[in-house]
Amino acid sequence: MQQFPSSLQKKLNDRRKENALRTLHVSNSTEVDFYSNDYLGFAKSLDIAKMTDEILKENGIQNGSTGSRLISGTHHLHLWVEKELAMYHRAESGLLYNSGYDANVGLFSAILQKNDVLLFDELIHASVRDGIRLSTANNYKFKHNNLSDLEAKMIRFKETSSNVYVAVETVYSMDGDIAPLQELVILCEKHKAYLIIDEAHSGGVFGEKGRGLACELGLESKIFARVHTFGKALGCHGAIVLGGQDLRNYLINFSRAFIYTTAIPLHAVATIKAAFAEISQGNAMDLLKDNIDYFKNQLSVYQLKDYFIESISAIQCCLISGNNQVKKVALEIQEQGFLVKPIMSPTVPKGQERLRICLHAHNTKEEINNLLLLLSSLIKIEEI
Repeated sequence: MQQFPSSLQKKLNDRRKENALRTLHVSNSTEVDFYSNDYLGFAKSLDIAKMTDEILKENGIQNGSTGSRLISGTHHLHLWVEKELAMYHRAESGLLYNSGYDANVGLFSAILQKNDVLLFDELIHASVRDGIRLSTANNYKFKHNNLSDLEAKMIRFKETSSNVYVAVETVYSMDGDIAPLQELVILCEKHKAYLIIDEAHSGGVFGEKGRGLACELGLESKIFARVHTFGKALGCHGAIVLGGQDLRNYLINFSRAFIYTTAIPLHAVATIKAAFAEISQGNAMDLLKDNIDYFKNQLSVYQLKDYFIESISAIQCCLISGNNQVKKVALEIQEQGFLVKPIMSPTVPKGQERLRICLHAHNTKEEINNLLLLLSSLIKIEEI
């Protein structure tokens, strides 16, 4: 075997020194889930699995997609689900991608042109940043959820740019807080900018029947592009870019992440269809919202509110500064049977390390209380 390059070995060694080396672990299924993105518990739903099988049988069972969407990979089920989801989310059209990462890379790398400017929230997801890197546009970050900073940059660049785009997440994956979407829409209309939103952690949690924050606020027609992913609350895989018919046509012709890859498999598409049929019932969403409200109320009971980032989403983050400290607390919680993971630098800035607690429809009140009681005792020990 060839020797591993020394420059790469140094990067690994630096991660080890910072106690930030990422590794893979298989979780114990008997432990209490407070860390997965499966907010509604759909990933383990037997009803959805059964419905998926029925959809596949009705539409002709096929193991693989057989090619890209532009060659042999487009099945009528792809087109059917794209049309259904566009209607569901009150969009003119939609285009399926293999994952949320692919959707963001494919969208941003395709639409951003040489004389365009993209202004993005400083906490935007890595997949958006990677899409930006593949484009030829100029790009600048603005302070998190800071409308004044955003508007100053809009004014600065709009006269010298062909188009100005603004990119935000509706629910931020590492903080759990939400974007000021109504104000963002007003700003973009004022300065004739195109707004793009990532609804990954909003879909299935906000809006009637999980349509997302944009639909909850009635703003869907004022947004250039919306990215909905299915690997979070929907418990399956894949993503869709929602927008006008012209946007769909453009992406089919110019989005390399869509063109040059095997089409999303039919099993995944059938699972998406089944998951949306299930979420339309609304029961799991009601349970999730109840647990979010209960968790937030109990933070005051256990005197933990000051440690948490304000959030009304399923993501609740407890700040514990330092990789060593947050990792230590996380391990002690895991030893008591609760699946909670530390988020360490460089994933988040140094000094802002945190425990990221994800709430689910299936978490019980007893599980929530036991977790917070344990967390309260561990934080007090750390402070002594």
